Amino acid sequence: MPAITVENPLTLPRVAAPATGTATQRPVLAVSTAPTGFEGEGFPVRRAFAGIDYRHLDPFIMMDQMGEVDYAPGEPKGTPWHPHRGFETVTYIIDGIFDHQDSQGGGGTITDGDTQWMTAGSGLLHIEAPPEQLVMSGGFFHGLQLWVNLPAKDKMMAPRYQDIRGGSVQLLTSPDGGALLRVIAGGIDGHQGPGITHTPITMIHATLAPGAEVTLPWREDFNGLAYVLAGRGAAGADRRPVRVGQTTVFGAGSSLTVRADEQQESHTPNLEVVLLGGQPIREPMAHYGPFVMNTREELQQTFEDFQKGRLGTIPAVHGMSEGDEM
Repeated sequence: MPAITVENPLTLPRVAAPATGTATQRPVLAVSTAPTGFEGEGFPVRRAFAGIDYRHLDPFIMMDQMGEVDYAPGEPKGTPWHPHRGFETVTYIIDGIFDHQDSQGGGGTITDGDTQWMTAGSGLLHIEAPPEQLVMSGGFFHGLQLWVNLPAKDKMMAPRYQDIRGGSVQLLTSPDGGALLRVIAGGIDGHQGPGITHTPITMIHATLAPGAEVTLPWREDFNGLAYVLAGRGAAGADRRPVRVGQTTVFGAGSSLTVRADEQQESHTPNLEVVLLGGQPIREPMAHYGPFVMNTREELQQTFEDFQKGRLGTIPAVHGMSEGDEM
């Protein structure tokens, strides 16, 4: 159950469906199934964008669904210290809690419904870990991490954080109240989310009640993606079936549609879907591990800078160990 919700969505501002004949429905180009794997110190993930042609993803690089997992005492895991340069990481915690810290003294705690937006820019070292009390007690954990590319002009900007608390997201609904829309970044139908982005994007977490359908206006200069966090439903006007762990790639147009099946599983009563759109950067990309640059020469320079400590040094903090995620 997402932490940020309302008892009666009809009390929220409503997103008007595009008028018939004025919007072009985006077709479904493909539906892909995310392979599973492990990240960091061994927490389970689904690789949402694996196998999708980058021309459909740009400006997004990758996205992992973290969990859902119900940890026993002693099991919660995070990531060791690792570097970043040249892009932004967006960590959205649906259920659970994470502490984060960087080599420049930044950090904090994100929990149910919060988003930590880190612009790595010129580079830093970073760690994410469950707090000690969660490690001792165990508990439920579920979230997303999205990587958003930066254009060449911004890749070496100073690092920056945005801590977006769950209570600050823009809550909207569909005309009939069947869909709850949490706008984390970007805008929809004139309503803006709190996230400030260097690369223009829209990020929405939508919950659709069984049988509900929503058609949203969508910027024509953006791409369109929908990833199913939980439940079953359909995408597009032709109702292409989708289920948990699948990503829908939409084609060109000015609106997109998602629908929840009438019958859902008992443990996932609604369709939970993340809707993403972004303005493609259309620049060359050299990507290896946690470094995303424009050329191989810049990538080689980044490796050298990391090895020589120019991306920062690990603070002497009890209980946090060195390592890199490559």
